[in-house]
Amino acid sequence: MKHEKRWAIVSLASIPLVMTLGNSMLIPVLPTIEKKLNISSFQVSMIITLYSIVAIILIPIAGYLSDRIGRKKVIIPSLLIAGMGGIVSGWAAWKMDNPYILILIGRVLQGVGAAGAAPVVMPLVGDMFKSEKEVSKELGVIETSNTFGKVLSPILGSLLAGLVWFLPFFAIPIFCAISILLMLFLVKSPKMKKPVPFKKFFKTIKKIFKKNAKWLIAIFIIGCILMFVLFGVLFYLSTMLEDEHKIEGVKKGLILAIPLASLCIASFVTGKKIEENKVLMKWLTFIGILLSAGSVFAISFTENIYFLISIFFICGMGIGVALPCLDALITEGIEKEERGTITSIYSSMRFIGVASGPPLFVLLMKASHQVMYYTVTGICILAAIIALVGIKPKEIK
Repeated sequence: MKHEKRWAIVSLASIPLVMTLGNSMLIPVLPTIEKKLNISSFQVSMIITLYSIVAIILIPIAGYLSDRIGRKKVIIPSLLIAGMGGIVSGWAAWKMDNPYILILIGRVLQGVGAAGAAPVVMPLVGDMFKSEKEVSKELGVIETSNTFGKVLSPILGSLLAGLVWFLPFFAIPIFCAISILLMLFLVKSPKMKKPVPFKKFFKTIKKIFKKNAKWLIAIFIIGCILMFVLFGVLFYLSTMLEDEHKIEGVKKGLILAIPLASLCIASFVTGKKIEENKVLMKWLTFIGILLSAGSVFAISFTENIYFLISIFFICGMGIGVALPCLDALITEGIEKEERGTITSIYSSMRFIGVASGPPLFVLLMKASHQVMYYTVTGICILAAIIALVGIKPKEIK
């Protein structure tokens, strides 16, 4: 049984990895896409943002459906749709003279697929294990897979785009196909209880929010801010490396991977250490956010390339410490029957951060780099205060 569950976790971990690659792999390629399509920085940022906006809208629906009809029945069709989106975007970039609109349509399809794939993994892990200690540990593996995807993304994206600039789009359906096969053969969903009528289900969700509103909303906001900072910083760093330091291609991808590697390692270690200790989860979240805030503030002193990389390494570590704690708090604090819906709202909030990061960083950078540094630092401090005041371990089951 343990062996089967281990392979099931490996299979489930492939999904956030694939979905992360499908989005983050394009970040180092955005300046190239901008030049190839002759579009503005804001227009190219929409390739990331539109994907996320669609996911934001559909994730709660996917979560609700997964609670009603089963996790696998939502995940597998979603992976198929995400793969189709990659084919549409890749074909448009390859064959059309003005492919921008069709690329965006393909990205919309990917967003639809992402909504029903990665966010449903979290409640499925919660379903598979009985003890909170096991859930925390395996969610750490899932978050590590997610962050490993972010580490791999800039390297793989740069490598593929170095061969043919639109090749990253075609890589997505291949990755999706692998995840589908793993899900079909290696993951057995726990038996779902008979779904309650929608009216009763809605009343239960309302009751959950009434009882747990303070800490749930705190976690939703913090998750949103952390992803905003992460994707905004990656977009900023990618632009700086190319425009200011003339670093492109795989070399740029390797540099972008450094802060993401620290995030990945921090997520893995944190997931193993937190177990069922909710007080520790709260304080690690607080410390992780402060590390990120201090890192962004420190960038304002110099744009030296080595200093930037060192500081972003620390920023990635801070985010990596906080994310598994948030995942564990929200998954362990909600009953299985409503877990898919509640965790999907949390995933939506994270996607809001992903969607808003690149375009808002573009606008802040246009005002001035100093404005960007101080604004983002202030937002991080706000998240730290919310963690301190809003997360009450005694109120979480």
